[in-house]
Amino acid sequence: MRYWLMKSEPSEVSIDDLARMPKKTVPWFGVRNYQARNFMRDEMQVGDPVLFYHSSCEEPGIAGIAKVASKPYPDDTQFDPKGKYFDPKSSRENPRWIHVDVQLVKKTRLIGLPELREHKALADMRILQRGNRLSITPVTPEEWAFIESLL
Repeated sequence: MRYWLMKSEPSEVSIDDLARMPKKTVPWFGVRNYQARNFMRDEMQVGDPVLFYHSSCEEPGIAGIAKVASKPYPDDTQFDPKGKYFDPKSSRENPRWIHVDVQLVKKTRLIGLPELREHKALADMRILQRGNRLSITPVTPEEWAFIESLL
């Protein structure tokens, strides 16, 4: 089992949106970074725990706990020529972009970026590193346990 942090802009899908979805599950669509794609394709397993992180918003931070709910499969948004995630170099026969489904476990209090930065135990967490822009990052078991203690 691995632990993950997955960023979502609340304007796309918030933790509250996820709570209202059928089976409280959403395809993690729109990832267009090869390293993040490779995490989903090569390393994520069904059942892996996820920190659901709100990004690009007034108060970024961890908003809930989720889990990986499917094996990877092609992200259909890459095929829609009118969509913002369209990739003209991708085809149904040879898709470039995949995703997994993510299912809500529980909404939590928001643990904002400033609070995360306060804790020495999280100093090496990838989300807190300068220049880190990845939408999906691994979380160590120690970081996961510490964050759970904050909830």
